[in-house]
Amino acid sequence: MTAPRGGGDEPPPPPPSASAGNEPVTPTSAHVSGAGLNRRARGARGHTSTLSSIAPILRVAAEIEPERPRVAYLCRFYAFEKAHRLDQNSIGRGVKQFKTALLQRLEKDNSPSLAKRVKKTDAREIESFYQQYYENYVCALDKGEQADKAQLGKAYQTAGVLFEVLCAVNKNEKVEEVNPEIIRLHKGVQEKKDIYAPFNILPLDAASASQSIMQLEEIKAAVAALRNTRGLTWPPTFEPQRQKGGDLDLLDWLRSMFGFQRDSVRNQREHLILFLANVHIRLEPKPEPLSKLDDRAVDVVMTKLFGNYKKWCKFLSRKHSLRFPQGAQPQEIQQRKILYLGLYLLIWGEAANIRFMPECLCYIFHNMAYELHGLLAGNVSIVTGENIRPFYGGDEEAFLKKVVTPIYRVIRKEAGKSQHGKTPHSAWSNYDDLNEYFWTPDCFSLGWPMRDDGDFFKSVHDSKPVTMVYLMDTQIWYAIYSTIFGGMTGALGRLGEVINEYKTTLWYLLSYRRSNEH
Repeated sequence: MTAPRGGGDEPPPPPPSASAGNEPVTPTSAHVSGAGLNRRARGARGHTSTLSSIAPILRVAAEIEPERPRVAYLCRFYAFEKAHRLDQNSIGRGVKQFKTALLQRLEKDNSPSLAKRVKKTDAREIESFYQQYYENYVCALDKGEQADKAQLGKAYQTAGVLFEVLCAVNKNEKVEEVNPEIIRLHKGVQEKKDIYAPFNILPLDAASASQSIMQLEEIKAAVAALRNTRGLTWPPTFEPQRQKGGDLDLLDWLRSMFGFQRDSVRNQREHLILFLANVHIRLEPKPEPLSKLDDRAVDVVMTKLFGNYKKWCKFLSRKHSLRFPQGAQPQEIQQRKILYLGLYLLIWGEAANIRFMPECLCYIFHNMAYELHGLLAGNVSIVTGENIRPFYGGDEEAFLKKVVTPIYRVIRKEAGKSQHGKTPHSAWSNYDDLNEYFWTPDCFSLGWPMRDDGDFFKSVHDSKPVTMVYLMDTQIWYAIYSTIFGGMTGALGRLGEVINEYKTTLWYLLSYRRSNEH
């Protein structure tokens, strides 16, 4: 059967194996470089979230190709299979081109890589290389100096990809089970991979505490403030992670309650720490001690982040949801403030295109902050008699799927009506038009959780073109009416002047006539 080129409904070809004879695939296309594949993967990934897991596999293939060409081939073949499973019909932008280029590369590399294979089967080939990589790279780096944590984290990620490919090859070759020694090594890799997580500026894992940037007093102060989780109740499903992880903080707690994405939490953690640290170190007079986060720094950040939200509440005559316990200790108040800051940044971090609708973000934050207050106050549901929990729950990616996605669908539907700018603006709604809904008290009729039959999701974008045409017609008739009425009013207003002019002219004419008669 012919292998699928660039997708389609056909299944991907079976992986070549020693047990099947390893018949080489005849090259039918020009060479496709590894760099080109990586670029195509990144391009496809930029428009198709389902291919986001393909790029790391291609990166590993490019790195190990000089040492083990056959293992690199197996990695690329696994990447092709995975891409085909995720998007069988090649619907995503750039996916068809990516799969076609990858298949061409596989056809070219099959025979040369097979000739350089060290072991008898592909399963044995990748298994032996996994053990070799673990001993020569992972263990060597782990036992070395603590300086290059980024390189060590990369080695653990590579080992994780190799194990994933190894399992796929074993399954295709009908190997009953993976070598127990390999499984033991993989468990260690998984544990360390979470510790040496990728970072942008701040290496916040426990092993990187000696890094120079982590020794700055303002960074220490912000990190310590975020890790003050005293008094918070963690969900039972999160307790094993809490006991295993150790250094969990307020953003981890928010993730467990509201279902934010793990990587988004990592990004916003660095964002908030740097924000607080930069304000803290610039305070005058200087905080004492410098290693303890000054409450003035937290207040400055709150003023910057919540300025628009408070104006929105004032405009709609609503009380804001930034509420604090009466008579609480300063440390507890600061914890509550940082939770509000973290909640806002996590909402903003996953909002995507909804960031162009700032008042919509205010509405989301307003309701989620109220839920947060209920969680911290220990409010009890009248119906169930249990402590109140967030309506959308803390499931993985709950916020993205249940809050952001429904609003994004409205935006996408309205954008589709524009037909790339060919449709009159009166026929569709842009970001500003949709955002105006959240400037009116009507937005609160959406409720929380948001009602599927609410005006925003059904009637706003469907009825707005009619409303706008009606308003346009009203404006036209008003202009016509104003012209006629204004002309008549102006004429009547000048009627007295016309009569006076007429009287004056008539008097002169009569006077002139009388003088001529005499």
